[in-house]
Amino acid sequence: MISRADVEAAARRLDGVANRTPVFTSRTLDERVGAHVVLKAESLQRGGAFKFRGAYNAISQLDEPGVAAFSSGNHAQAVALAARLTGKQAVILMPLDAPPAKVEATRGYGAEVVTYDRYTEDREALGRALADERGLALVPPYDDERVMAGQGTAALELLEQVPDLDTLVAPVGGGGLIAGCATAIEGVARVVGVEPEAGDDTRRSLEAGERVAIDVPRTIADGLQITAPGRLTFEVNARLVDEIVTVTDAEIVEAMAFLFDRMKLVTEPSGAVGVAALLHGRVSGGRIGVILSGGNVGSERFAELLTTLPPRPS
Repeated sequence: MISRADVEAAARRLDGVANRTPVFTSRTLDERVGAHVVLKAESLQRGGAFKFRGAYNAISQLDEPGVAAFSSGNHAQAVALAARLTGKQAVILMPLDAPPAKVEATRGYGAEVVTYDRYTEDREALGRALADERGLALVPPYDDERVMAGQGTAALELLEQVPDLDTLVAPVGGGGLIAGCATAIEGVARVVGVEPEAGDDTRRSLEAGERVAIDVPRTIADGLQITAPGRLTFEVNARLVDEIVTVTDAEIVEAMAFLFDRMKLVTEPSGAVGVAALLHGRVSGGRIGVILSGGNVGSERFAELLTTLPPRPS
């Protein structure tokens, strides 16, 4: 079980390496949701997502000359970049349908990419086999104490920037981000996680009191297409997360458009779920901090998603 001290130690390792991402506010957003909202733009983190925090915290502590990872994109880029910064080789297992922009960026950081079919193959088994075959250290995307502690530094920073939060809202895929953040702010603010409606494995698991597996979610939020919470993340989140809410794909696209039109912020679908939850009344009241977890979406995909919105009244 990680502690706030672990998150603070991760913050020291990341000091001067990770970006201290800015926070943004919008009067229009505040009026729409009836609360004071602060957005933590991890979309402006190195590698385009919060994942760099956990990847670097883990990899900087490894002695092995190389690392392996499995990821749909953001963790892949984070591991590739962290490996390059620490002088290690990286081999990343990515799904065949991963967004091209994320695959290209991962290769651009110098990593070797190996593909698999996310709907018929077990990425964890493939990833462990790949690491064993090549003698590499496996860096999981979320179910790792060092990774969770690194992700929690986003909330630690947010508390320094906005110390009087009532609620923290974060996306939930495997649960590493919200586990780290909930650990960092334990006893300070309420913690609410947001999942896509089609991928509510953590919501179901918390209600059942045990990890529940679902089919691979069919959702535009590719970073949240997880079939079950992590073992370690679930232990933390079952204790510290107050509530999980869900949003539809259409609500996610609406939030992406709002952030672009009103705040000039580009987010990928997974990064916009927190704002989607606010805009549709799933979270409300007080001073709310929201983690915009990532901005890794190609221009063509971004434009394609926004064309699915219904026409606005003239």
